[in-house]
Amino acid sequence: MVEERMDELIKIINKANIDYYAYDNPTISDQEYDRYMEELQRLEEKYPDKKREDSPTSRVGTEVISSFKKVTHEKPMLSLGDIFNEDEVVRFDEKVRKTISNPKYVAELKIDGLSVSLLYEKGRLVRAATRGDGRTGEDITHNARTIKDIPLTINQPIDIEVRGEIYMSKASFNKLNEEGGSFANPRNAAAGSVRQLDSSIAAKRNLSCFIYHLPNPEDYNIYTHNDALKFMKELGFVINPNNKKVNNIKELMEYIDYWTINRPKLAYEIDGIVIKVNDLNDQEKLGFTARTPKWAIAYKFPPEEVLTKVKKIVFTVGRTGQVTPSADLEPVRVMGSLIARATLHNEDYVKEKDIREGDIVSIKKAGDVIPEIVKVILDRREKDLKPFEMIDNCPMCGSRLSKKEGESAYYCHNNECPSRMQERLVHFTSRHAMNITGFGDAIIEDFYNRGYLKNVLDFYHLDRFKEELMELEGFGNKSINNLLEEIENSKNNSLERLLFGLSIRHVGEKTADILGAKFKNIDNLMNATYDDIASVYDIGPTIAKSVVNYFSDDDNIKLINDLKSEGVNTVYLKEVNSVETIFTNKTFVLTGSLERFTRDEAKEKIEALGGKVSSSVSKKTDVVVAGVEAGSKLTKARDLGIEIWNEEEFINNLSKY
Repeated sequence: MVEERMDELIKIINKANIDYYAYDNPTISDQEYDRYMEELQRLEEKYPDKKREDSPTSRVGTEVISSFKKVTHEKPMLSLGDIFNEDEVVRFDEKVRKTISNPKYVAELKIDGLSVSLLYEKGRLVRAATRGDGRTGEDITHNARTIKDIPLTINQPIDIEVRGEIYMSKASFNKLNEEGGSFANPRNAAAGSVRQLDSSIAAKRNLSCFIYHLPNPEDYNIYTHNDALKFMKELGFVINPNNKKVNNIKELMEYIDYWTINRPKLAYEIDGIVIKVNDLNDQEKLGFTARTPKWAIAYKFPPEEVLTKVKKIVFTVGRTGQVTPSADLEPVRVMGSLIARATLHNEDYVKEKDIREGDIVSIKKAGDVIPEIVKVILDRREKDLKPFEMIDNCPMCGSRLSKKEGESAYYCHNNECPSRMQERLVHFTSRHAMNITGFGDAIIEDFYNRGYLKNVLDFYHLDRFKEELMELEGFGNKSINNLLEEIENSKNNSLERLLFGLSIRHVGEKTADILGAKFKNIDNLMNATYDDIASVYDIGPTIAKSVVNYFSDDDNIKLINDLKSEGVNTVYLKEVNSVETIFTNKTFVLTGSLERFTRDEAKEKIEALGGKVSSSVSKKTDVVVAGVEAGSKLTKARDLGIEIWNEEEFINNLSKY
């Protein structure tokens, strides 16, 4: 009798949740809902052995876990490609039409939240997991159970996986901050909430969830995305009511235009529109790239843009010889940052946008990070502004510039170009290359002009000029000895630092580490064929060609041999850890001052145990290691709900391996 009443109450409460959240049609009053819930809680407290696993009382959040378990997605949760303007929407449609004669689309609001996968067995929720890197996420079932519009049981006793977006409404976000929260936006608040070890915290934050994807529709005889949405709604999932099937590009653009204007009226944040080909057979024909589906795209709303003036177009020479135009701007604040310069990339970019000195331009942060000129405000252009012309000669050495086949950029090919050489010397000493401290840009420029440093080998000959260096202003016996000691210590660096420091084109810090770990010493790498290098995971043809070309140059071979003669290590010294650790495949951010380690020492230890270290906190960060006087990065980590270790916890976790 008790069990029957409990079952009856669960049925009433579940139906009420579905009616309210899935259909926006409450069928019982709040008072009735509360009364049924209180009765169920009393019965469960009195008869705890009869409490059902899927009871709606579980949503109050009583589970505390010690850590998040990893979950491997049976089908990867792929991200979507991004487009940013109407021309790109048209191009997407044109690409689809090359394969599909008359495509229909489903347009959906892109909810600004956190992707989630929900797995049901015999109609009951058994697991919820974050997207993670698309293949591996984290088990957040204890928190998902607290979200009222995620059904604990669905309307059919079937096995099914659905995917959606957990978010926090504007009202819930405002309430949370009014009660003492300090979150930057609803998305951060939602992400931080679902990554709490204590489910009672998530339960209090009134999260919501829209479902938008069925990974295996063919199992349910469904052949369009629109029908998949209807099917999931019938099962009791909450589907966004503003999704719309559109028949052509005109209707699609009208949908985008409407929500671009009206998105402030929504009760939740959106950051774009998702466009999906409706017919699932058409989706299969279109297929996938390595990272994204070809049958779907995310149109992102334009970021903040501001106007400023181009004062001058200047040219800089990089260590590879690439000559890059940049715009010196009248300083202006964009999304919180003061911007005074924007890269112009290359000649084609400047001419396509017709950017001229003196123009008023609209600028934004591309990807909310890098300053970029969006367009010229032509109706404010003054008369007689001269069109841009690419320079013919290197601004530093005067050598004739030329393009490389298949590239837009111009290069100075003079290996003795002062600007190129100084950039290479600065790079060689940099923290992530040979890490020779004490050499700033000004010192290297001074030593270069005096003839002490002409190439990287000369660092290891500086001791020959010790007496002369001591006569320079600002240099004494102690400071010179410190420089020479740093140079001597750099000989013991692992191979990947040397590879990165050599300024081999396309070989960045990560690539250098991959090559070092694969080939073990520089002789193996020098003797490797194009195919040997190109076959290495994460390398590819462009890098392979560049490395082979570098080691085909007799001057470079001589440099390597000379460095060996000076005692510079050319062997990969880091241990390649094949055992999975608590650090494996996780992204760490170091902030504040650590007492037991320098920042680079901590980085090396993390990488040796399979982790990665990033300089900034983002949604992709797994752990923040906070030392003394940790600042904004720690604050952001707390806002995002990211795991935080103090130095003692960091040391304890290192000591396990």
